[in-house]
Amino acid sequence: MDQIRISGIRGFGFHGVYPEERREGQHFLADLILYTDLSSAALSDDVNDSTDYSKVVPDVKKILEGDPVNLIESLADRVVREVLRKYPRVESVEVTIYKPEAPVEAAVAVHIRRDR
Repeated sequence: MDQIRISGIRGFGFHGVYPEERREGQHFLADLILYTDLSSAALSDDVNDSTDYSKVVPDVKKILEGDPVNLIESLADRVVREVLRKYPRVESVEVTIYKPEAPVEAAVAVHIRRDR
């Protein structure tokens, strides 16, 4: 399977378990790997034969900035579900959600993969 990699999607959201996270918000980052067949797009040189990442990025940003969840695991799941629902050429999705301002002495990330 070919890959489209998208890195560094940034959004400000109010996700987290702790009241201060819900009240003050923080930045979240997302990296995606979209597994798809790019052979048609390579031959045609037409974005309509691919998955248009200029549309994927704002979709993911909207989720990062959308309705709050407690866990970044849930946030990652929302992202992969939306990509698989909206982009039929994508066979599998990997997403990493980073929570660089987590209320611990470390940066935290969750990585999941889902197949169609």
